[in-house]
Amino acid sequence: MKDVPNILWLEEIRKEDIISVGGKGASLGEMASIGLPVPRAFVVTAQAFRRFLVETGLEKKIFSSLENLDVEDNVALEKAADNAKNLVLKAKMPAAIRDDIKKSYKKMGDELIVAVRSSATAEDLPDASFAGQQETFLNIKGEAALVSSVQKCWASLYGARAIYYRAKQGFDDHTVNIAVVVQQLVHSEKAGVMFTSHPITGEPETIIEGSWGLGEAVVSGTVSPDKYVFDQRKETVTDTYIANKKVEIIADGDHGTKIAEVSKDRQDAQVLSDAEVAKLAMYGKIAENHYGVPQDVEWGVVAGTIYILQSRPITTIGKKEGKGMSQKSDAKVILKGQGAAPGIASGKVIIIRDVKDTGAVKEGDILVTRMTNPDMVPAMRKVAAIITDEGGMTCHAAIVSRELGTPAIVGTRNATNQLKNGQVITVDGEMGFVYEGEIAPKPSAQAPAAGQVVAVSAPIITATSVKVNVSIPEAAARAAATGADGVGLLRIEHLILGLNKTPSWYIVNNREEEFIKELHDGIKIVLDAFPGKPVWVRTLDAPTDEFRNMAGGENEPHEHNPMLGWRGIRRDLQSPDQFRLQIEAFKRLWKDGYENLGIMFPMVSHPEEFIVGKEMMRASGVDVENVALGIMIEIPASALMIEDFIRAGIKFASFGTNDLIQYTLAIDRNNENVADMYNPKHPAVLTLIHNAIQVCRAYNVECSICGQAGSDPKMATWLVEHGITSISANIDAIPKIREAVAKTEKRIILEAARTKDAE
Repeated sequence: MKDVPNILWLEEIRKEDIISVGGKGASLGEMASIGLPVPRAFVVTAQAFRRFLVETGLEKKIFSSLENLDVEDNVALEKAADNAKNLVLKAKMPAAIRDDIKKSYKKMGDELIVAVRSSATAEDLPDASFAGQQETFLNIKGEAALVSSVQKCWASLYGARAIYYRAKQGFDDHTVNIAVVVQQLVHSEKAGVMFTSHPITGEPETIIEGSWGLGEAVVSGTVSPDKYVFDQRKETVTDTYIANKKVEIIADGDHGTKIAEVSKDRQDAQVLSDAEVAKLAMYGKIAENHYGVPQDVEWGVVAGTIYILQSRPITTIGKKEGKGMSQKSDAKVILKGQGAAPGIASGKVIIIRDVKDTGAVKEGDILVTRMTNPDMVPAMRKVAAIITDEGGMTCHAAIVSRELGTPAIVGTRNATNQLKNGQVITVDGEMGFVYEGEIAPKPSAQAPAAGQVVAVSAPIITATSVKVNVSIPEAAARAAATGADGVGLLRIEHLILGLNKTPSWYIVNNREEEFIKELHDGIKIVLDAFPGKPVWVRTLDAPTDEFRNMAGGENEPHEHNPMLGWRGIRRDLQSPDQFRLQIEAFKRLWKDGYENLGIMFPMVSHPEEFIVGKEMMRASGVDVENVALGIMIEIPASALMIEDFIRAGIKFASFGTNDLIQYTLAIDRNNENVADMYNPKHPAVLTLIHNAIQVCRAYNVECSICGQAGSDPKMATWLVEHGITSISANIDAIPKIREAVAKTEKRIILEAARTKDAE
């Protein structure tokens, strides 16, 4: 503890450092480590804050003032909070801490505009979000403003709402510290919040809410945002709601933010394209797989580039089971909104137009307000239900209501005008309906009686191998639990990008062994999860723009379209030292006895590339004739020349349909102008795949698919009908793909038998 410095940089931080950098800081470090696009940042550590308290003599003064405090006594609470905050704000920050902050800020860039975010050491935990309890300051520029903002963040640890919340959650004020994240401000043109799984049911649906400007408008509930639902099983947007967005939060000069009116032409315009929704969902899934639990992710978009700004566990899934309304024919719906927290509650309306009026709230009331804020949390704890005019499923009211287990409806637009004080209503927080009068919920369904026989289906066996795609080692156990027949694609980009240093950095700094070990150990985790089953590892396929933001990426070329540029095997062959490090990691794994390891080269366009790569491996001591080497079919040229590749010695081939479709149709699926033309079942694409499958079958070479299309049951059916050897799908898609494959195989056998009988 004592040895922790005043400043830690994002690349130094992992989730284990939460005691030093708080929940927000630890999460940012983890996300950056797995390659998610996180703006650069440093953290003023919790140890720096504690040194501040000790060196200024504030520690005993503050804690003694909070002892035996009755947090339900609003007057006493406010007095104690004001006293503690003033002590922090008026104290002089120790010179060593102040100088470290200034030096770090200067290192980020002269006069850089930053966001200064509190990161308490007891926040963003699996069972408590602490949403909005400490302060955030946006659009901060200059050393003086930064130092002042850090001290204000420290003071916010002792705000009335924060003290109250900690007391109710059972956290001791003595043990809770605060770190401060200083992060390059993303001047978002559009931003919002994403739940990687449904925040109420846990279903594999990504819920994304977004609006114009900075994300604070969505988080605070200042605006009712657009809402997008992305079904992870179908890999498609299944629901889109376009809200009327009248205001946005934007930077206010050189300091702070302001609420501005949205231009008429944008108020009813769609914020996100389907392609952006899909990309956000992909980032969210990477975060969820990494943490092992669904995530609440804040994001922003600038000039088409997505940034991930924060990720924390969803604390509310399964917390309170909603009960449906009783079947009452005369139940009158008087207001509709968005169901944000499940449950049914009846009570008297109390309309709150200012936080100062929350003292009038009584136990069992139904709180109605334009939008909630953290100062309303004490009142929110008392009420039976909550209704807001503004906000979506990711706003403050929704998050806190779900955590409290209080039914809530948000985004009604006019609840504060339509409902009256004292009016008795019933709230259905799951459906989003407000009923007139008191209505009882219907009885919940009973669980099966003890001893009752419950049918369990037998595991599905298929002749076509159903494998799984893995992006990060942390997802290996979950992937193996699907019963997949192996790994059809292990991407190593996240292993490498997570190091936040390019391979060339390790080479230049004589730290090659460190790189090799990271790669070896990460792949080994996946191999251990799939003993005896094939695990196909794709060699490095990171575009130059991803390397450019890493240490050692200063000289990366600036390419107009990196996806069509210096990546895949073409880069490895021209960067033999980079390729050599990967080969060494593979060699050690084969030497360890992992005979199930297969290596496939991405972005090959000519058999000569495979031959050269194979010979480079041979020169490095690999017994290339007795290990599984294959290729990705991502370029039409490789599909058309598959027979030549087989003659060159490939042991397997796998379709990377995401790129194959784009390159065949000249469609950038991230370009909203043409994204709707992206078609996995275009006749030209299907012809390339069909012909390549037939050639592989003729030569008895395993042919697979690991692109997104492999997670579509209809596409899986088509692939089995055309003779593919194996299909590799996303983790969540394995059950439905295995079922589709089994049904197709049975139908083919049945049709063949009937044909034979007819003859």
